[in-house]
Amino acid sequence: MMGRAAIFKSLAIVLLWHLCAEYVAAATVTDDMGNVVSLARPAQRIVSLAPHTTEMLFSIGAGELVVGAVQFSDYPDEARHIPRVGNALNIDLERILAMRPDLVVAWQSGNSEDAVTTLRTLGVPIYLSEPRRLNQIGGNILDLGVLTGKEDNAHRLATQFAERLAVLQATYGTRHPVRVFYQIWQQPLMTINGQHLISQVLTLCGGINIFADLPVLAPRVDLESVLARKVEAILISSSAVDDTQAIQSWSKWQSLAAVRERHIYNIPWDLISRHSLRIVEGAGLICEALDQAREQAGYSKSVPPGMVPGQRGK
Repeated sequence: MMGRAAIFKSLAIVLLWHLCAEYVAAATVTDDMGNVVSLARPAQRIVSLAPHTTEMLFSIGAGELVVGAVQFSDYPDEARHIPRVGNALNIDLERILAMRPDLVVAWQSGNSEDAVTTLRTLGVPIYLSEPRRLNQIGGNILDLGVLTGKEDNAHRLATQFAERLAVLQATYGTRHPVRVFYQIWQQPLMTINGQHLISQVLTLCGGINIFADLPVLAPRVDLESVLARKVEAILISSSAVDDTQAIQSWSKWQSLAAVRERHIYNIPWDLISRHSLRIVEGAGLICEALDQAREQAGYSKSVPPGMVPGQRGK
C-alpha cells in the first residue's frame, strides 16, 4: 500500500504534468462503463492495464505511446518490451505514477477496483474497457483512436472488423444449429454463460451455447450436467494449436455425440479470449469447426422452415 507521503508526491507529479501539458485539442469519449473521459490533447504517455487493450493500442498505431503495460501483454512482439507495471490484478501504483501517464486504459472486470479508484482520485484520466458485445470492440477501437489522435486508423480498422463479422454472420449464422459445450478450463471444468462475448461468437456461427442460461459469466459445471445436455460439438480454449491431451480427456464419454463423432476442436485462447480485433480470427475458426461438425453429422447447411433445431437434415 502506498504511504501518504508517496501519494502526495505522486499527486504533485501528476498535477504538474497536466499543468505543463500544451493544450492542443480536446478529446472526449464515453467508456464502456458510462464514464466521460476528456483529455486536453491526444494522449502521449499511456499505461495499458490489460493485454487486450495493449493489442488495441498497437493495432491503431499508438503502440509507441504505451510507456507501461501489464504482464501477458505479448502481442504484437513489440509489446513484450514495454516496462511492466504488475499484472491485471496486482498493479504497481507507484511505478505507474512515476511514468507520468496522461491516460490509463484499464479493464473493468479484470483490474483491481481499488487501484483504478486510486488512480482516478490522483487525477489520472482512465478509460475503462469492458466489451461484452462484438460491436463494442469496434467501439473501443474508435474511442482509443480519438484519445490518441489516431482517428483515421481506428475508423478504418473498426469498419473492416464490422465487415468481417458481417460476412461470418451471413455465411454461418443461419445454418443448422449445433449444440456446443465451450470449455475454458479443464480442472475444474469451466464454461461460459450467454452473457459472455464468446457466447455471442457461438451464435454468430450458428452454435447454441448449452449453458447460456447460467447466471455466472464463467461458471464451474459438473460433468454430469454436460452429459445431460446432448452436446454435438465441444470447443476447447487452449494455448496449444493441437492440444491432444485436452481432447483425449473426453474420449471415455462415448455417450456424447460430440465424442462419438469426434467433434472436438481446439480454439487458440489468445484469438478468442482476448477482446481485441483478433477475435474475428477466432470466430472464423469456430465457424469452420461447427460447419465441419454439421457436415460430418449429415446436417444440411440451412434450416428449412419449421424445422426443429437439432433435427437431422436430409
